[in-house]
Amino acid sequence: MKDQNIDFSMVLASAVHDMKNSLGMLLNSLDELRSEHEESLGESSRFNTLQYEAERMHNDLVQLLGIYRLGENNLSAHIEEHFVPDFLSEHLARHNPLLQGLGIDVSVDAEDINGFFDEDLLTGVLNNTINNAIRYTRSRIRLTAGERDGYLVIGVEDDGKGYPDSMQHTGTLNFKSLDFKSGSTSLGLFFASSVARLHSEGKRSGSIKLHNGGSLGGGVFEIWLP
Repeated sequence: MKDQNIDFSMVLASAVHDMKNSLGMLLNSLDELRSEHEESLGESSRFNTLQYEAERMHNDLVQLLGIYRLGENNLSAHIEEHFVPDFLSEHLARHNPLLQGLGIDVSVDAEDINGFFDEDLLTGVLNNTINNAIRYTRSRIRLTAGERDGYLVIGVEDDGKGYPDSMQHTGTLNFKSLDFKSGSTSLGLFFASSVARLHSEGKRSGSIKLHNGGSLGGGVFEIWLP
Protein backbone atom coordinates (compact mmCIF):
# COMPACT_ATOMS: atom_id res chain seq x y z
CA MET A 1 0.00 0.00 0.00
CA LYS A 2 1.45 3.30 -1.07
CA ASP A 3 2.01 5.98 1.54
CA GLN A 4 -0.59 8.71 1.50
CA ASN A 5 0.17 12.32 2.27
CA ILE A 6 -2.35 13.35 4.88
CA ASP A 7 -2.81 16.96 5.98
CA PHE A 8 -3.56 16.15 9.61
CA SER A 9 -4.35 19.76 10.49
CA MET A 10 -7.10 19.78 7.85
CA VAL A 11 -8.45 16.46 9.17
CA LEU A 12 -8.57 17.92 12.67
CA ALA A 13 -10.23 21.11 11.43
CA SER A 14 -12.90 19.06 9.66
CA ALA A 15 -13.53 16.99 12.81
CA VAL A 16 -13.70 20.13 14.96
CA HIS A 17 -16.20 21.65 12.52
CA ASP A 18 -18.44 18.58 12.78
CA MET A 19 -18.22 18.55 16.59
CA LYS A 20 -19.05 22.25 16.71
CA ASN A 21 -22.19 21.68 14.63
CA SER A 22 -23.25 18.72 16.78
CA LEU A 23 -22.79 20.75 19.96
CA GLY A 24 -24.79 23.58 18.42
CA MET A 25 -27.68 21.16 17.88
CA LEU A 26 -27.27 19.88 21.44
CA LEU A 27 -27.44 23.43 22.82
CA ASN A 28 -30.62 24.10 20.84
CA SER A 29 -32.15 20.93 22.28
CA LEU A 30 -31.16 21.96 25.81
CA ASP A 31 -32.84 25.35 25.30
CA GLU A 32 -36.01 23.60 24.13
CA LEU A 33 -35.94 21.19 27.08
CA ARG A 34 -35.54 24.08 29.52
CA SER A 35 -38.46 25.90 27.92
CA GLU A 36 -40.70 22.83 27.94
CA HIS A 37 -39.82 21.79 31.52
CA GLU A 38 -39.12 25.16 33.12
CA GLU A 39 -40.54 24.24 36.53
CA SER A 40 -38.42 21.12 36.96
CA LEU A 41 -35.26 22.19 35.09
CA GLY A 42 -35.11 25.94 35.65
CA GLU A 43 -33.12 25.71 38.87
CA SER A 44 -31.59 22.26 38.39
CA SER A 45 -27.87 22.57 39.15
CA ARG A 46 -27.07 19.47 37.09
CA PHE A 47 -28.95 20.79 34.06
CA ASN A 48 -27.31 24.20 34.41
CA THR A 49 -23.88 22.56 34.61
CA LEU A 50 -24.66 20.49 31.52
CA GLN A 51 -25.70 23.56 29.54
CA TYR A 52 -22.76 25.64 30.77
CA GLU A 53 -20.15 22.99 29.91
CA ALA A 54 -21.72 22.32 26.48
CA GLU A 55 -21.63 26.06 25.76
CA ARG A 56 -18.01 26.24 26.90
CA MET A 57 -16.97 23.36 24.62
CA HIS A 58 -18.86 24.91 21.71
CA ASN A 59 -17.03 28.21 22.26
CA ASP A 60 -13.67 26.42 22.41
CA LEU A 61 -14.33 24.70 19.09
CA VAL A 62 -15.39 27.99 17.45
CA GLN A 63 -12.12 29.53 18.61
CA LEU A 64 -10.03 26.57 17.43
CA LEU A 65 -11.57 26.82 13.97
CA GLY A 66 -10.93 30.56 13.92
CA ILE A 67 -7.29 30.10 14.93
CA TYR A 68 -6.85 27.37 12.30
CA ARG A 69 -8.23 29.73 9.63
CA LEU A 70 -5.96 32.45 10.97
CA GLY A 71 -2.94 30.16 10.58
CA GLU A 72 -4.03 29.38 7.02
CA ASN A 73 -4.42 33.12 6.30
CA ASN A 74 -8.07 32.39 5.63
CA LEU A 75 -9.68 34.43 8.40
CA SER A 76 -10.86 37.92 7.56
CA ALA A 77 -13.33 40.38 9.03
CA HIS A 78 -16.46 41.24 7.07
CA ILE A 79 -17.17 44.69 8.44
CA GLU A 80 -20.77 45.90 8.53
CA GLU A 81 -22.59 48.62 10.42
CA HIS A 82 -24.60 47.57 13.50
CA PHE A 83 -26.65 49.42 16.10
CA VAL A 84 -24.69 48.42 19.20
CA PRO A 85 -27.48 48.30 21.85
CA ASP A 86 -29.54 46.00 19.64
CA PHE A 87 -26.54 43.78 18.90
CA LEU A 88 -25.76 43.34 22.60
CA SER A 89 -29.39 42.76 23.60
CA GLU A 90 -29.92 40.17 20.88
CA HIS A 91 -26.64 38.51 21.74
CA LEU A 92 -27.49 38.36 25.42
CA ALA A 93 -30.86 36.75 24.71
CA ARG A 94 -29.20 33.40 23.94
CA HIS A 95 -27.54 33.40 27.37
CA ASN A 96 -30.60 34.49 29.37
CA PRO A 97 -32.05 31.01 30.10
CA LEU A 98 -28.78 29.81 31.63
CA LEU A 99 -28.19 33.11 33.47
CA GLN A 100 -31.69 32.96 34.96
CA GLY A 101 -31.22 29.32 35.91
CA LEU A 102 -28.01 30.21 37.74
CA GLY A 103 -29.58 33.24 39.42
CA ILE A 104 -27.13 35.68 37.80
CA ASP A 105 -28.35 39.23 37.25
CA VAL A 106 -27.24 40.73 33.94
CA SER A 107 -27.59 44.25 32.57
CA VAL A 108 -26.67 46.15 29.41
CA ASP A 109 -25.39 49.72 29.53
CA ALA A 110 -24.72 50.80 25.95
CA GLU A 111 -24.61 54.19 24.31
CA ASP A 112 -26.97 54.69 21.34
CA ILE A 113 -24.24 54.37 18.73
CA ASN A 114 -23.49 52.39 15.61
CA GLY A 115 -20.38 50.26 15.30
CA PHE A 116 -18.54 48.75 12.36
CA PHE A 117 -17.49 45.15 12.98
CA ASP A 118 -17.80 41.52 11.92
CA GLU A 119 -20.89 40.27 13.75
CA ASP A 120 -19.93 36.57 13.70
CA LEU A 121 -16.38 37.12 14.94
CA LEU A 122 -17.45 39.49 17.70
CA THR A 123 -20.20 37.06 18.72
CA GLY A 124 -17.54 34.37 19.17
CA VAL A 125 -15.48 36.69 21.37
CA LEU A 126 -18.46 37.72 23.51
CA ASN A 127 -19.71 34.14 23.89
CA ASN A 128 -16.40 33.10 25.39
CA THR A 129 -16.10 36.22 27.56
CA ILE A 130 -19.62 35.91 28.97
CA ASN A 131 -19.05 32.21 29.59
CA ASN A 132 -15.93 33.07 31.59
CA ALA A 133 -17.81 35.75 33.50
CA ILE A 134 -20.50 33.19 34.39
CA ARG A 135 -17.79 30.97 35.81
CA TYR A 136 -16.16 33.61 38.01
CA THR A 137 -18.94 36.02 38.93
CA ARG A 138 -20.69 35.97 42.28
CA SER A 139 -24.08 37.15 41.09
CA ARG A 140 -23.85 39.99 38.53
CA ILE A 141 -22.62 40.56 34.96
CA ARG A 142 -22.73 43.85 33.06
CA LEU A 143 -22.25 44.47 29.34
CA THR A 144 -21.11 47.96 28.35
CA ALA A 145 -20.49 49.78 25.09
CA GLY A 146 -19.42 53.30 24.26
CA GLU A 147 -17.08 55.44 22.20
CA ARG A 148 -13.66 56.29 23.64
CA ASP A 149 -10.86 58.07 21.81
CA GLY A 150 -12.42 57.21 18.47
CA TYR A 151 -12.80 53.53 19.30
CA LEU A 152 -15.90 51.44 19.95
CA VAL A 153 -15.26 49.82 23.32
CA ILE A 154 -17.38 46.82 24.31
CA GLY A 155 -16.88 45.51 27.82
CA VAL A 156 -17.94 42.56 29.98
CA GLU A 157 -17.77 43.12 33.74
CA ASP A 158 -18.47 40.81 36.68
CA ASP A 159 -18.50 41.04 40.47
CA GLY A 160 -16.04 38.19 41.06
CA LYS A 161 -12.51 38.30 42.45
CA GLY A 162 -11.09 39.79 39.25
CA TYR A 163 -8.18 38.81 37.04
CA PRO A 164 -4.89 37.77 38.68
CA ASP A 165 -1.95 40.07 38.01
CA SER A 166 -0.50 37.65 35.48
CA MET A 167 -3.60 37.91 33.26
CA GLN A 168 -4.13 41.67 33.32
CA HIS A 169 -3.16 42.74 29.85
CA THR A 170 -3.38 45.59 27.37
CA GLY A 171 -2.79 45.38 23.63
CA THR A 172 -2.47 42.20 21.57
CA LEU A 173 -1.34 38.63 22.22
CA ASN A 174 0.77 36.46 19.95
CA PHE A 175 0.70 32.69 19.70
CA LYS A 176 4.13 32.34 21.34
CA SER A 177 2.69 33.84 24.52
CA LEU A 178 0.39 30.83 25.04
CA ASP A 179 1.54 28.40 27.73
CA PHE A 180 0.36 24.86 27.01
CA LYS A 181 2.14 23.43 30.08
CA SER A 182 0.34 25.50 32.71
CA GLY A 183 -3.15 24.23 31.88
CA SER A 184 -4.27 27.82 31.23
CA THR A 185 -3.43 28.59 27.61
CA SER A 186 -5.41 31.83 27.31
CA LEU A 187 -6.63 30.48 23.97
CA GLY A 188 -9.79 32.57 24.27
CA LEU A 189 -7.76 35.72 24.85
CA PHE A 190 -5.55 34.94 21.85
CA PHE A 191 -8.67 34.48 19.72
CA ALA A 192 -10.18 37.75 21.02
CA SER A 193 -6.92 39.59 20.39
CA SER A 194 -6.73 38.17 16.87
CA VAL A 195 -10.33 39.21 16.12
CA ALA A 196 -9.64 42.70 17.44
CA ARG A 197 -6.52 42.98 15.27
CA LEU A 198 -8.54 42.05 12.15
CA HIS A 199 -10.53 45.25 12.67
CA SER A 200 -8.47 48.17 11.41
CA GLU A 201 -8.88 51.65 10.04
CA GLY A 202 -5.88 53.38 8.55
CA LYS A 203 -2.97 52.90 10.95
CA ARG A 204 -5.25 51.99 13.86
CA SER A 205 -6.17 48.42 14.73
CA GLY A 206 -8.21 46.82 17.46
CA SER A 207 -6.94 45.44 20.75
CA ILE A 208 -8.13 43.97 24.05
CA LYS A 209 -7.71 45.12 27.63
CA LEU A 210 -8.09 43.11 30.84
CA HIS A 211 -8.18 44.83 34.20
CA ASN A 212 -10.08 44.88 37.46
CA GLY A 213 -12.58 47.37 38.84
CA GLY A 214 -15.42 48.68 36.74
CA SER A 215 -18.80 49.38 38.29
CA LEU A 216 -19.05 45.85 39.77
CA GLY A 217 -15.55 45.71 41.23
CA GLY A 218 -14.48 42.44 39.57
CA GLY A 219 -12.88 41.51 36.28
CA VAL A 220 -13.30 43.76 33.23
CA PHE A 221 -12.73 42.55 29.67
CA GLU A 222 -12.71 45.19 26.94
CA ILE A 223 -12.35 44.92 23.17
CA TRP A 224 -11.41 48.16 21.42
CA LEU A 225 -12.40 48.45 17.74
CA PRO A 226 -11.48 51.48 15.55
